[in-house]
Amino acid sequence: MEKWPIGVFTSIDAGLGVKLEVAHELHVPTIQLHAPAPQTRTAQHANAFLARLKDLQITLTAVFGGFEGESYADIPTVSRTVGLVPRATRAARTQEMKEIADFARLLHCDVVALHLGFITHDRASGDYAEIVAVTRDLCDHCQRNGQDLHLETGQETAAGLLQFLEDVQRGNLFVNFDPANMILYGTGEPIDALRQVGAYVHSVHCKDATWAARPGEEWGAEVPLGQGAVGMENYLRTLHELGYTGPLTIEREIPQEPARQKAEISHAINLLAQLRTKILAV
Repeated sequence: MEKWPIGVFTSIDAGLGVKLEVAHELHVPTIQLHAPAPQTRTAQHANAFLARLKDLQITLTAVFGGFEGESYADIPTVSRTVGLVPRATRAARTQEMKEIADFARLLHCDVVALHLGFITHDRASGDYAEIVAVTRDLCDHCQRNGQDLHLETGQETAAGLLQFLEDVQRGNLFVNFDPANMILYGTGEPIDALRQVGAYVHSVHCKDATWAARPGEEWGAEVPLGQGAVGMENYLRTLHELGYTGPLTIEREIPQEPARQKAEISHAINLLAQLRTKILAV
């Protein structure tokens, strides 16, 4: 595969991604997939999906977990509902994430990813130790499947994430770096954050955003690629310096507006292609 193949975040029957047909229409060679609903995570559906990917000449690079009851309405709601951190749903979601990893194995995909949630900053707390243990357990399950686990950035500072990765102590735990999420959550300047966790970055999102008036207390705003505060050329140049060669996966979370979503993703593809040519030609 060429360096920096362009990709999009896709969805079959759940989540915020574009439809597979849109990815094909836009001539995108790679996708990340939001895991489908539990009833469709079967060998039969996996085989049918693999046949579609082969027919469309699209490569699957990661399967993302997501759970019923998660809400991104505002930052406090994310803290209460997202990922494996919320105690009330932790055991059930951990088991479901293992099932998602098993489904990804049926799809011959060696990367599973998720938002882990808001991890406490108190390393001495029992809750921190429990999240470390849960992540180790999930990593070990993925390891048995021959898979890596990628944690998506945003809900923690780069320093906090780096400390957590080192505390988990698993060789198959890496980062899916989303620069816009650092801005949306107000957790840090994205390029500085990328440099801090760069050794762990094995997949990325290409997404853009503007800062909130009160970062960390309220949402920033997601905007079309190239129109926000990330600085896409600087982002790609930093990835190049860090030696990242994987897909540049576009994520644009406006599924309720399919025509606009398609137009913005088409624009993002053109922008990334231009920047890729400019940067790699040197």
